[in-house]
Amino acid sequence: MDLDPELTALAPLGAFFVLPTGAAATTSLPTLADTYAHRTSDVYGDPLDFRVRKVADALHAPEPRVAASIAQQGLAARLWSVALGSAVLYGRIPDLEPGLLCWDPDGSAPDDLRLTELRPLPGDAAQLADTVLHGHLEPLAAALHARFRVAPGLLWGNAGSALAGAARQLHRWARPHGRTDAAARTRALTVRLFAHPLLAGSGTLTGTEFRRRSCCLYYRVPGGGLCGDCCFTRPPGPSAHGASG
Repeated sequence: MDLDPELTALAPLGAFFVLPTGAAATTSLPTLADTYAHRTSDVYGDPLDFRVRKVADALHAPEPRVAASIAQQGLAARLWSVALGSAVLYGRIPDLEPGLLCWDPDGSAPDDLRLTELRPLPGDAAQLADTVLHGHLEPLAAALHARFRVAPGLLWGNAGSALAGAARQLHRWARPHGRTDAAARTRALTVRLFAHPLLAGSGTLTGTEFRRRSCCLYYRVPGGGLCGDCCFTRPPGPSAHGASG
């Protein structure tokens, strides 16, 4: 199936899978290419710093790296959802080149991204890895590690967790709609992606369940707890705070 201009097949999957397209109302927004390159915006200054501060303020995060981890996981979930959902339902994916994606660092996921131009690409696992892992999550991880001291292992755990979450949502949608083909394609693509060197050490995928080998640090947010795929079975004590990545 060809990609339609509004990517309408993704709408029933949930808000994280929806990606508005077209250049309207994006002139004041930075692109993700700007964000990864540390280029400042007239409106937001440094977009990544702005987003991390916004998340920190909203969650009362005790330190910037906690907010940086949570912000990164939200963006990873958006990118994986759009890419994997498109690959499963269309057999193709939109080109998510960072320069084509406008990002509103003051918007909350999933309402923070807009694709300015629709360019179809193959929907195989190699293209998914090139588009999401290499095109986005590698430069994003490098920026967050350099600026906020977030451990690389933690960030790749977030990436794996976000991919597994997108795959689970696709499975949940496929079963009641009789789309065994979509469920099978989701599983095949996800298994191949988790074999990629950047994700292979992030955790263990068993069916649709994922157990990561790192912690996203959400338990450190006031009132926060452990995520369903956390490596911990109970929140660690203060002595483990420096080793959670």
